[in-house]
Amino acid sequence: MEKYFNIFTGSFTGYFNYLLQEITQPAWNSYFYWLLGLSLLVWGLEVVIPWRKNQKLLRKGFWLDTFYILFNFFLFSLVGYNAISNVVVELFNDFLSLFGITNIVAVEVQDFPVWSQLLIMFVIADFIQWNVHRQLHKQPWLWEFHKVHHSVKEMGFAAQFRFHFMETIVYKSTQYIPLAMIGFGIQEFFVVHMFAVFIGHLNHANVGWDYGVFGYILNNPKMHIWHHSKALPEKHPYGMNFGLSLSLWDYLFGTAHIPGEGKDVELGFEGDETFPEDFKNQMIVPFKNSSK
Repeated sequence: MEKYFNIFTGSFTGYFNYLLQEITQPAWNSYFYWLLGLSLLVWGLEVVIPWRKNQKLLRKGFWLDTFYILFNFFLFSLVGYNAISNVVVELFNDFLSLFGITNIVAVEVQDFPVWSQLLIMFVIADFIQWNVHRQLHKQPWLWEFHKVHHSVKEMGFAAQFRFHFMETIVYKSTQYIPLAMIGFGIQEFFVVHMFAVFIGHLNHANVGWDYGVFGYILNNPKMHIWHHSKALPEKHPYGMNFGLSLSLWDYLFGTAHIPGEGKDVELGFEGDETFPEDFKNQMIVPFKNSSK
């Protein structure tokens, strides 16, 4: 138990020092500055080529979403997620060692060309996320947490980050074993993750792009706006367009739905009139509703 306690307590100091170094000693892979730079870039696109020209630059919910960026990508890890994750990973590895398993890498990809390593990781991670996203809509208890993301009433790049911290736990837990079995390093994960963040920014941004023929491969603003539609078609009672980065999965498995331009479609979900509009209650209410 002492080992796990030391890992838990040491993780707080370790993550704080990491975050401090990220900010004070920028490097090419400084997550903080990549996130800031991509956010400013896409926000700039919203300023120069807005799709909904009557939507304010500081749209409804902008500052709440900005706080979600800070919380979900930095504060959540600082207040405990990073420490708990490190302990769980160590427990998992110790459990495997009981059976003489010292690592779960099933496919060695380190000898592959770098571009193919990145592509493999990107496709596998996105397919897992697409499946998890479908369940966030289909399973009632998961939907209660995902409602936080769908409480957005005006779309903008920062809306990508309005999500309940339970989603982080679900996504990361589901991805851990499949990606660990392929044996990717932190550098490959960073590149893939930042590319996914960029696509996610664009999907939620106030820009009217569909990427032409490439829209059948990549998720895009004109497709994702329908995912946030308040009214759901009879054919898709749990939602549609679940792809995070790739639209490919929705076209392959019949969950794609783009009935029109979608620029002015009403966003939200049934009953969102009574959904909390502040961070504190958005964190609390899903636990209350999912336990009913």
